[in-house]
Amino acid sequence: MAQAEDTPETRMARLILALRSQGVSDAKVLAAIEATPRELFTPDLFKERAFEDSALPIACGQTISQPFIVGLMTQALKIEKRDRVLEIGTGSGYQSAILSRVARLVYSVERYRTLMQDAEARFKTLGLTNIITRFGDGGEGWPEQAPFDRIMVTAAAPGEPKALLEQLKPSGVLVAPIGRGPVQTLRRYTGDGQGGFTVEDLIDVRFVPLLEGVAKEP
Repeated sequence: MAQAEDTPETRMARLILALRSQGVSDAKVLAAIEATPRELFTPDLFKERAFEDSALPIACGQTISQPFIVGLMTQALKIEKRDRVLEIGTGSGYQSAILSRVARLVYSVERYRTLMQDAEARFKTLGLTNIITRFGDGGEGWPEQAPFDRIMVTAAAPGEPKALLEQLKPSGVLVAPIGRGPVQTLRRYTGDGQGGFTVEDLIDVRFVPLLEGVAKEP
């Protein structure tokens, strides 16, 4: 019997099946991943690996996250369609694009200007008009636009991200990798509506560190 042709569609189908098998079950999240061409966000050197469930290098020493982690973090936020989401670390823009398909507005902060500009070009190519970017220190969040319904941090914070938690609505949700070492804990903070939080540890992850300030680029 002839082997099925290995097309982008079949590669995406395999990826979606792999994500389902690992526990990414939210239909909205899976549909957002399926609708977002990861190869557009992947450097030319790694485009053949765009459908792999693995993190890949991008410019400025950063990475495009593993699709499983993207799906898991998006699912963990429990986003509603009217939510405003703050993303810390635009990177390639892949996670931003996924968020934009399940939320009303995405505010994304990036410390590397070139990464932000490249991501903006990709958003334009895909016709994603509900993502607002900012060049700045992600650890400071975006206080002028606060409070947010949901906050996602895509770099490892050394400890509890207090400045970001202060920008969350009383019943909002924040998901972030927490820890100083090479392996961190993916943690979910859920507001109790009265200024406190329920804290859940989800899985061990590996992220680049959340750095202060903006990057100086040549």
